[in-house]
Amino acid sequence: MKLFKTLTTAASAAAIVASTAFTASAETTNLRIQTHFSPETLSGKMAAEFIEDVTAMSNGEIAIEMFYSSSVVKSAETFDAAATGILDCDMTGGAYQTGKNPAFQFAGDLNGGYANPYQQYAWLLHGGGYDALNELYNAHNMEFVGWWIPGPESLSSTSPIRGVDDFKDWKFRSPPGIITMIFKNLGASPIVMDFNEIFTALETGIIDGADAANLTNNIGLGLYDIAKHTNYPGFHSMPADHLACRKDVWDGMPAHHQAILKVGMQALGLKNTSINEVQNAKNSVKLAEEGLNMYEWSPEEMGKYRAAVQTAWVEFATTPESKALLESHLTFLRGMGAME
Repeated sequence: MKLFKTLTTAASAAAIVASTAFTASAETTNLRIQTHFSPETLSGKMAAEFIEDVTAMSNGEIAIEMFYSSSVVKSAETFDAAATGILDCDMTGGAYQTGKNPAFQFAGDLNGGYANPYQQYAWLLHGGGYDALNELYNAHNMEFVGWWIPGPESLSSTSPIRGVDDFKDWKFRSPPGIITMIFKNLGASPIVMDFNEIFTALETGIIDGADAANLTNNIGLGLYDIAKHTNYPGFHSMPADHLACRKDVWDGMPAHHQAILKVGMQALGLKNTSINEVQNAKNSVKLAEEGLNMYEWSPEEMGKYRAAVQTAWVEFATTPESKALLESHLTFLRGMGAME
């Protein structure tokens, strides 16, 4: 009888320990995230797939409520909304925050520096990118988690864009940041406006064109219904959209949740870049057949643009943080032989 009681007590204790361990492991993370993409665009659909992946990998421990089309605050305000607790995470892009520090430009788009997204991911993964970016993000109460890069963007325009000369007096929607400086120097008239105001501005003639997204996402935005001119392949910009979360939210997550989100973003990056590459190629054929005017710039015109870009990099990097981040990118590119 004594032995039976001992065994029963031991079994009960083991059950309590097992129960406690199970309860402790079942930690939950609830995140409110905003993206500027609509759910109908390819990038919006990829964001939804990211949520599905994270939910599956965490066995439901990470729950994400996604706000599409910048439905809570304007796109450029998403970062602050996350940093101050209105949201938990920002899934727009670093270049929206250049007003805080021009270094955020080099946290999102080197404008003509990288030839393709895979080079840019390589800097992040193998060139010290995570640490370099979080020196900047942490100073603003945010944690950089990852990038997803759709690839080189294509301009949309209601008039031809065959080369630099066609940018003279061209009014176009521009995101904030270095791109306004580059295009002003080329004779254009950039107008900074929210991502979700572009269609109406084009429709009403406020702008002649837009720097919005790549070929496929421009279709999703309906821009080619109005603007019958574009350039392909894209060259002027290759912004990296980010996932960044408020620092206390990130630090409060268990380590395995942090790992799931980080790896989930790396998976999203690969899937997003590769599907955009495929869809852009297919859509370029379809759009040409439908009569959209598509321009591939000559090496001479590309040379004029790249010269303007490299001048703008130096002019834009006015803070210690921006100079350090730019130099990190350039050192990596030179080390690969991708830049002199």
